[in-house]
Amino acid sequence: MIVLRYMAIFILANSVNSFSQEYDLLLTGGRIIDGTGNSWFYGDVAVKDGKIIAIGKLRNAGANRILDVKGLIVAPGFVDVHTHIEGSDLKVPTAGNFIFDGVTSVVTGNCGSSNTNIANYFSRLDSIKTSINVATLIGHNSVRSVVMGDSQRDPSTEELQQMEELVSEAMQSGAVGFSTGLIYVPGTYAKTPEVIALAKVASRYNGVYASHIRDEGDYVTEAIEEAVNIGRQSNIPVEISHFKVTYKPNWGRSEKTLQQIEKARQEGIDVTVDQYPYIASSTSLNTVLPTWAFGGGNDSLRYRLEDVSIRKKIKNEMLENLKGKRLKNYSYAVVARYSTDTTLNGKNISEVNKLQGRKSRVRDEAETILEMVANGGAQMVFFSINESDLKKIMQYPFTMFASDAGIVRYGSGVPHPRAYGTNARVLGHYVRDLKIITLEEAIRRMTSLPAQKFQLRDRGLIREGMAADIVVFDETIVGDRSTFSKPHAYSSGFRYVLVNGQIVVNEGKHTGVRSGAVLPGPGYRTE
Repeated sequence: MIVLRYMAIFILANSVNSFSQEYDLLLTGGRIIDGTGNSWFYGDVAVKDGKIIAIGKLRNAGANRILDVKGLIVAPGFVDVHTHIEGSDLKVPTAGNFIFDGVTSVVTGNCGSSNTNIANYFSRLDSIKTSINVATLIGHNSVRSVVMGDSQRDPSTEELQQMEELVSEAMQSGAVGFSTGLIYVPGTYAKTPEVIALAKVASRYNGVYASHIRDEGDYVTEAIEEAVNIGRQSNIPVEISHFKVTYKPNWGRSEKTLQQIEKARQEGIDVTVDQYPYIASSTSLNTVLPTWAFGGGNDSLRYRLEDVSIRKKIKNEMLENLKGKRLKNYSYAVVARYSTDTTLNGKNISEVNKLQGRKSRVRDEAETILEMVANGGAQMVFFSINESDLKKIMQYPFTMFASDAGIVRYGSGVPHPRAYGTNARVLGHYVRDLKIITLEEAIRRMTSLPAQKFQLRDRGLIREGMAADIVVFDETIVGDRSTFSKPHAYSSGFRYVLVNGQIVVNEGKHTGVRSGAVLPGPGYRTE
């Protein structure tokens, strides 16, 4: 009897101890959407030492801080797989435009543009600390520039070997994959075999091939096939960036392009896509000119623009391209950032042309563009996408959501609203209002799908043992507030945002906490 009594006391003591375990943070009473795509369920989430420790009805549990989140959605932190934060990460490490949109992790180094010394980049991030977690790709354009400059030719055997070595070093330093920007100089000069050779290097380290494909308009199907073939030949998973079909002659072709993706998947090629939920793209004004004009770098460009006959040839190709898009003028192109004259930010090219004192003729507008390019170029917003295509692509189950943005300094310039509102726009406008996809499915596309694709193995799910990247939001009011005319506005509805267990957004306000970490890829070598 004495032994039984002591055993009972021992069991009771341990039972009480388990119920009174102290956590760092406890979220109680929320509707948990765990990132798998499964239906929500009520429960509590306990966090300790940056990890999710327990999930369920955690009655009598103790914590340093308890947050009552009844009536709110508790979800994994969102993963934005297509960003360009290089440079802005050092200037605005608190990353408010991402954090207030529920983003806790980003993948940068897209469109072929990245840091080439990944070890050094990660070291800088470790030193300054950001509010978001950061993974990076190694960019083809950047690697090619290091070895070949802006040369418009094939690499020599030695040059290709040098590029392969740079990609290999980057993958061992923690890059999650290899990216291309095949409409940008110098990547546009590369032929498919060159890209395959470099993608094979990334494949050896279990990386991903992420591509801004060679064309998103008239030759979009050929460009998709090239990306799929690179995946096939390199034995590497493929991510097609900001998937879309652009300009009126191509509207409606999303059905065909999605069939291409599905056919590749049925073949066994791991192809997925991402999109931003807006009908306008954003990129450099340089893309309006024929790419051959940039061959050899800025000095060569300057020479061509100063030569009357070559300048005329460039302009004629620009106008022919405009005609092919069934556009009467360049009013579809809006200046987002023109450092030479910031008063032009927010104005379209037709308006800029008038301000320059030129006649309202398309040839004069082309001349205005050439002048702006010669003066350093500009970041633009191009209205070119059809809403029906956007919705169709959104409904495809292997489409992720990505901003294609950097970290924005609030109030500076006229950025694309996707920098502020990508996820909130999906959750508010397309999920709640239009019911294009379900809430659970949208969150899967923002969390576990991208985390799985880029092998961020402890992110993307509300699961015990996973990193405590968590967003808590009100599904009834979540939405984007940033517009094309007034872009500087944070998304609404996000009550709490946790990054690695630390509260970065508290009751809708940024705490200033910078608890983000670098997220090295599967090829990372510590020695």
